[in-house]
Amino acid sequence: MEGARRRRCAAVGLGAVLAGLLFASPYAFALNPALEISQYAHHKWKIREGFFRGVVDAIAQTPDGYLWLGTEFGLVRFDGVRFAEWDPPLGQQLPTANIRSLLAAVDGTLWIGTADSFASWKDGKLTRYSELAGQSVWGVGGGF
Repeated sequence: MEGARRRRCAAVGLGAVLAGLLFASPYAFALNPALEISQYAHHKWKIREGFFRGVVDAIAQTPDGYLWLGTEFGLVRFDGVRFAEWDPPLGQQLPTANIRSLLAAVDGTLWIGTADSFASWKDGKLTRYSELAGQSVWGVGGGF
């Protein structure tokens, strides 16, 4: 009985020490305590403000800073201010508009998995991979 009591007291003491360390840590705050809540900004984008339609299945950020979103209706590029539907250069097209997966490589290549095949976008050139025609690509692995 005495041993169980000592273990319980030790556990309570350890919990109190951990809680004290948590509250004393400057990294425990989610927001800067020097700012008022009214000083934080939040913006939501709507369709009329250039937001896109459809469900987002994939997100990737290329080294140039663009955020790419793969939707069921196509590829969308976000520059930090505006969303713009991406159109491939004249004479080139994605296997399908239904984007399932994205991967941004260090060299700037955007790998694009679609509901019907696989493609990549780099330096203004879209490359399609016919070996995967008819295959739905839901995931793109690393190692590039």
